[in-house]
Amino acid sequence: MSGELKVCSIAAALERLPFKADGYSFWTWRGRRIHYVEQGSGQPIVLIHGFGASAFHWRYNIPELAKKYKVYAVDLLGFGWSEKALVEYDATIWMEQVSDFLREVVQSPSVLVGNSLGGFTTLFTATEVPELVRGIVLVNSAGQFGDPNAPPKAEQAEEEVSAVTRLILKPIKEAFQRVVLGFVFWQSKQPARVEKVLKSVYKDPTNVDDYLISSITAPTADPNAGEVYYRLMSRFVANQTQYTLDKLLGKLSCPLLLLWGDLDPWVGPAKAARIHEFYANSTVVNLQAGHCPHDEAPEQVNAALLQWLASLEEETGDKPPAEPSLQAV
Repeated sequence: MSGELKVCSIAAALERLPFKADGYSFWTWRGRRIHYVEQGSGQPIVLIHGFGASAFHWRYNIPELAKKYKVYAVDLLGFGWSEKALVEYDATIWMEQVSDFLREVVQSPSVLVGNSLGGFTTLFTATEVPELVRGIVLVNSAGQFGDPNAPPKAEQAEEEVSAVTRLILKPIKEAFQRVVLGFVFWQSKQPARVEKVLKSVYKDPTNVDDYLISSITAPTADPNAGEVYYRLMSRFVANQTQYTLDKLLGKLSCPLLLLWGDLDPWVGPAKAARIHEFYANSTVVNLQAGHCPHDEAPEQVNAALLQWLASLEEETGDKPPAEPSLQAV
């Protein structure tokens, strides 16, 4: 299904997921509370947010998609209304979380849709548990292509590291990181700062409102939020080279849709073009939006996604249950 899709605008105002300070539903995963939203019926779609966001970032997508599909939006561990667990965060932990969510909660092969970090997580999940994934949608996805010209990193055994480095320099470096990242976290959770960052990555800032800002700042009140942020920034973000896009795409076996905000200052359209060129069974929809087109231009994203899902069903022969109450109005 490679090629381009035409995006049709929707004139009617979109329904918005009600904001609930206590969250919606919770699932226990490895002893941790995981928050998710569930609406609709039919073939399942699982929505996965980006860094610092939550299920509420899909506020304009969930009600519309739920008219024809069973929609889930899940908060990744450490984010949103999911538990701020003090664990070692790496790319595999969210892949394993989403894989188990599909097995235990959804219990049916699904289409995964992810923005930014959530896009990388959907891609990783699809390569590890292909039997649980019918297709994936990347919305301005995180992740990098590997550099074939980069020299291999030298592996240094622990016993070869000097006592000075191990006992003195490393603790000093970590202490400095904690001070710096502690300040960055305090600054980044201020509503005015959140609003400024969002407006810098939304081409149209209309939807940067109190609902969105509250959905990002409320989880930072958790006592463990600062430590989770430190672990994410000092360990996960600094060590993403093991799982590159080319390695993951080389293992992918399902249809892929790229919904891309071409005006994204962080992840431009060149990445979407490169992914499309690398993976033949892909479709590209270019949007005049920033890093979060699903929230900035939800009418366009919903229309493109529904069109692609319909073509996916035609290709596979899957038909959602015919229930008049679930038809789009």
